[in-house]
Amino acid sequence: MRGRARIPALAAVLALLLLPLTGPAAAADGPAVKLSASQAGTGGSVTARGSGWRPGTLLMLLICGRATPSRGVIGGTNSCANGDGRAVTTDTRGSFTRKLPVAEPPVPCPCVVHVATVTGAKAEADAVLQVAGHPVAPLPAETSGGRLSILSDTRLTGSGGVLTWFGAPPARTLEFTAGNVGTTPVKDPVFRVGTAHGVFAPQWDEQQWHGTLAPGGKALVRLPVELSAGAHGDYTVSLGYQGKVIAEQPWGVGRPWGVTLFWLLLCLVVPAALFRAGMAVVDRVRPRRPGGVRHRRLPRSLPRPARSRASGPEPAPTLPWFTQDSVPGGPAGRLSAPHHDSPTSPPTPTPKGPT
Repeated sequence: MRGRARIPALAAVLALLLLPLTGPAAAADGPAVKLSASQAGTGGSVTARGSGWRPGTLLMLLICGRATPSRGVIGGTNSCANGDGRAVTTDTRGSFTRKLPVAEPPVPCPCVVHVATVTGAKAEADAVLQVAGHPVAPLPAETSGGRLSILSDTRLTGSGGVLTWFGAPPARTLEFTAGNVGTTPVKDPVFRVGTAHGVFAPQWDEQQWHGTLAPGGKALVRLPVELSAGAHGDYTVSLGYQGKVIAEQPWGVGRPWGVTLFWLLLCLVVPAALFRAGMAVVDRVRPRRPGGVRHRRLPRSLPRPARSRASGPEPAPTLPWFTQDSVPGGPAGRLSAPHHDSPTSPPTPTPKGPT
């Protein structure tokens, strides 16, 4: 009897020992979020508590319409009240508590509180919230049978040209292999391509791929991606299908240095042109000289003045290495030192000999 009584006691002890281990196992199922109230009106607030997230992860909390936890947010963040969202960072245990103001989303309910990671690996969770007074509309019919799946990693192909270096819109092509894992064909599926800069929400653009995927078939899908003019920095290209983001691809866009070079040249050329124009104006409005003749630049060679007859005969040209008095056959008539021939000078005495 004592042996039989020990068995339930041992089972109770083992249950107590294994009870702490069930908490982490439950948390390992994935991220989750719970609300303090399932219904609230505009102007009120609800408290969201999350668990099972990665420690130290930045999360974004949004109230979104046209969404359910099973189907996700149809339309992406365009169906959410983005202006009234809140951010929170998880603690070391992967939990958080955040108060969220209640706002009406831009689309009808059913509504949820959508929690998603901002950086790092993608993770999300939804909790049902009924916004009092907000209209309610049925969700779009879910396509049955055909289901698309991404069978390869997404990649961006293409490169920029000279115009992109001067600020033209950067453009690439998003390529991936899609397969139909359903039981019915998928014809002309509509994808959503979003581009986000840094931590901002992506800007979505719907693009239709023309073609039919039979059950079990696959095809290479190419979708164009284009940014605004002058865009540069770190971008993220997101691919969505049926309201869910199925792939993300980083894109580093270089700075358009041609625009910078253009502005530098403009800052040098315009002041130089203004300076030259100003100097031309100053030269035109410069006051005249007293003689009534405006200052002009002298010519390089001036004509020789006319020699009058009273000034005497024109001197003979001389070579550069002779002076005027030492020219052979010149007025002195000799190569010796010059003598004074003026009549006022006394005659040179000559010795008188015997006659």
